[in-house]
Amino acid sequence: MSKHKYYYNPETCRFEKIKKTNKDIFLKIIGFLSIVLLSSFIFLNIYDRYFESPKIIQLKKENQELLTHYEILNKEVNVAYKMLNNLEERDDNVYRIIFEAEPIPNTIRQAGIGGINRYKELIEGNLEREDIIIDNYAKIDELKRKLYIQTKSYDELLDMANNKEELVASIPAIQPVSNKDLKRVSSGYGTRIDPFLKVKRMHYGQDFSLPKGTPVYATANGRVSILKSSFGGLGKYIYIDHGNGYKTVYGHLDKFNVRRGQKVKRGELIAYSGNSGRSTAPHLHYEVHKNGKKVNPINFFFNDLTPNEYEEVIKLASVENQALGSTF
Repeated sequence: MSKHKYYYNPETCRFEKIKKTNKDIFLKIIGFLSIVLLSSFIFLNIYDRYFESPKIIQLKKENQELLTHYEILNKEVNVAYKMLNNLEERDDNVYRIIFEAEPIPNTIRQAGIGGINRYKELIEGNLEREDIIIDNYAKIDELKRKLYIQTKSYDELLDMANNKEELVASIPAIQPVSNKDLKRVSSGYGTRIDPFLKVKRMHYGQDFSLPKGTPVYATANGRVSILKSSFGGLGKYIYIDHGNGYKTVYGHLDKFNVRRGQKVKRGELIAYSGNSGRSTAPHLHYEVHKNGKKVNPINFFFNDLTPNEYEEVIKLASVENQALGSTF
């Protein structure tokens, strides 16, 4: 079959061959290529939609594996968070209570280190799961910061533990008079009737009814910070600074057995009881101060008492009666 095309020329009354120009040939080639390209594009799209290439399959498999590993790592980070939170709770509510140290404020434990923009700068390009990477960066940074704070806290607790013997020795833990005199408690901590004004006033110490000249002992290690004599108030009295916020006061004494600035140890004889100052009968007035606040001394009588004796002292101290001394 002839590949040439003819047309009828009425002027010559003959069929003449149609001559193809270069332009016609070029346009035909362009048209053919366009059809081929369009068909290929349509075919590839249909193929990609319903059939995945081995490379795509491999990439999807790798992505799934990475997502699985991320979920595992995320769980491990959360477990580490729980463990750290447990350590922080023990630190604040157990260890620091034992050493009577202030817990670390939440404002320090929870302090931030910057917004998410600092993490975006570490990520180059546009990632579909950018949030996963940023989330991991944020969690790891916070975990490292919390671990650093906790490490510093344990360093501080270690120093406290090394000085525990000294710390414990500086806490008032015995009665200032011998056991045989303890049951002769005349007035305890709390509201009592003032022996001079005959009205209820706060009594901030523990009074022990004792014969004049009864030995009085230091209740913890410390240094004599005040040693004075006066006609009113506590009369002859001693202040001992034990450090760590503790101070003890011994009032209405007869004689001193220590001097100002002297270091004393728990159980050391420091004075003799008397009837000096604003007092109606021979007795010892004893106070315990913690961080500038007067607290109930009865809570510190435990080293030399049996449970039954301790309960008896508490019972006697709670009896409302007339104080023998001032309401200091």
